[in-house]
Amino acid sequence: MKKAPESPVWRNVGLIALLVFVVDQALKYLVVHLLQLDRVREIDVISPWLNLRMAWNQGMNFGLFASDVDVMRWVLIAIAVAVCLWVGTWVLRAKPSKLAQVSAGLLIGGALGNVIDRMVYGAVADFLNMSLPGWQNPYSFNVADIAIFIGALGLVIQPPEGKVDPAKRRQPPKPRTQQPGTPRAPRTGTKPPAPVGQGELLLEETPRGDKPRDEGGKAG
Repeated sequence: MKKAPESPVWRNVGLIALLVFVVDQALKYLVVHLLQLDRVREIDVISPWLNLRMAWNQGMNFGLFASDVDVMRWVLIAIAVAVCLWVGTWVLRAKPSKLAQVSAGLLIGGALGNVIDRMVYGAVADFLNMSLPGWQNPYSFNVADIAIFIGALGLVIQPPEGKVDPAKRRQPPKPRTQQPGTPRAPRTGTKPPAPVGQGELLLEETPRGDKPRDEGGKAG
């Protein structure tokens, strides 16, 4: 049976990126516009393990490089777009493994989701908060942040391409197979077999009841 042709790399990465982007934007629309979390600020779901806590992030993940200056917003947008273009170009040229394709799709989809937030709202909409009993987590995040973190981690830990398996290195080399029609070389210390008809005595069976005769022709 013939194997089904593999999907192009750009299709795998694009589908994963599109899925992450749609889920991220749908949840943000639900939280901001339908639940109006930007006004309510807090909604307990499974306290304290999972709650909705509205936070407008003007920086990167966990508020890194946050700034009220409008120029910084466009700088972060340019950085995110440049990272997406670089990862997309690398994926198309390198033909990476399935793990790298999934990781690249997660990273691109999450980055584009946060880019849309900066362009529409001026900041990234973070609303997911996970805490523990007796400890309140001060940070909130979103689906795009999760996808970016997993995607970046997957690209870092992916196995290098073209590396020879150590188990294959330890295997002894296979003996060369003899091509048909090539005579075998005789082994050392052994006598090659003589061809049929040379150096062999063929003894005919003596019929039962007949006595062997001597050289004079007399029966013994």
